[in-house]
Amino acid sequence: MENNRQHCAQSTLYYDGHCSLCTREMARLAEFKDTGLRLQDIHQLDDFRGLPDRDTLLRNLHLKTAEGRLLTGVDANVAAWQGTRYRHLVGWMRWPVVKPVADAVYRWWARWRYRRLYGNNGNQQQ
Repeated sequence: MENNRQHCAQSTLYYDGHCSLCTREMARLAEFKDTGLRLQDIHQLDDFRGLPDRDTLLRNLHLKTAEGRLLTGVDANVAAWQGTRYRHLVGWMRWPVVKPVADAVYRWWARWRYRRLYGNNGNQQQ
């Protein structure tokens, strides 16, 4: 029963398995994460209940917390790394002075990555 409760209390990080950089980061995160985080390739996802559509998920990193909150972008990345021994290396990205810059850089990178993989019209490689 304890194991079942622990599984239900997981946060889930949704990532683009067609993005080589994303896949490398998830492999690295998988080495260090605790059992409270599940990594989910969006392209392997069949059930989108309670989530944005596939295209929206592909445009930005998303993390659904165990409590059901949906975090995106840098917030999702920082939350994912909080369950590792490297949590102190990412927390600074949420400092008030750094947050707007980190968010702007992430938005630029996310748009560039999406256009490179899927083009401007959003046609996805399924």
